[in-house]
Amino acid sequence: MLWDIDLTLVDYSGLGKLWYDQVALAVLGVELAHVPAFPGRTERSIAVEVLEAHGVEWTEDHVERMFAELVAIAAAARPELPELGRALPGAAAILRALDERADVVQSLVTGNLPQLADYKLAPFGLEHYLDLSVGGYGSLSTDRHELVSAAIRAAEAKYGARFAPGSVVVIGDTPHDVTAALHHGAVAVGVATGRHSAAELADSGAHLVLTDLSDTAAVLAALLGCTGSDVRGGGDQLPSRA
Repeated sequence: MLWDIDLTLVDYSGLGKLWYDQVALAVLGVELAHVPAFPGRTERSIAVEVLEAHGVEWTEDHVERMFAELVAIAAAARPELPELGRALPGAAAILRALDERADVVQSLVTGNLPQLADYKLAPFGLEHYLDLSVGGYGSLSTDRHELVSAAIRAAEAKYGARFAPGSVVVIGDTPHDVTAALHHGAVAVGVATGRHSAAELADSGAHLVLTDLSDTAAVLAALLGCTGSDVRGGGDQLPSRA
């Protein structure tokens, strides 16, 4: 199970623009004159867009400087994050329910940098249910589908198991999440808790669309049903996640 973060598990609306305002000032010495679209994007694609929009030909050094500043800003904001965001209804409960199954590994496919992913989840204890070491993160590529393949490779290496496409479920709130899953033949699950409607997620090709995560039993059955798992008990046990 590969989860998106923003507007799937948590809501920090407005924080991206606030932080990139500060990044542009610190790294480029200018106020942010162009606000990129954030939903479903990777941090690398956003950074490249911001650089080019402000007349800076992007280089890896420029991108890494922006990443470093973004992490520093987010780290400084950690004490305020519980007030700046919220866990979406049902997020903790469904992560906990899946964590109790021996046949499920949960991680992330998120546009966030690894550090930001941890910072955003920690105020609500959501990181405890996820193996962050095998996630696909937004520092890797401008293309979200490459984050899915990175997560699958990392999980296979760590757990010594092959995760066939039909056993990989990608869960997110945007068509970008859906198309990234479909690129690899994975199961695409849309959650209409973001800026895209259930109809838009279905039209983008999602195999399953959830209104939200609030009904734990129904969401659990739906997610496990996507892979043919028996909701009453675990299937093949995976090696320890410790």
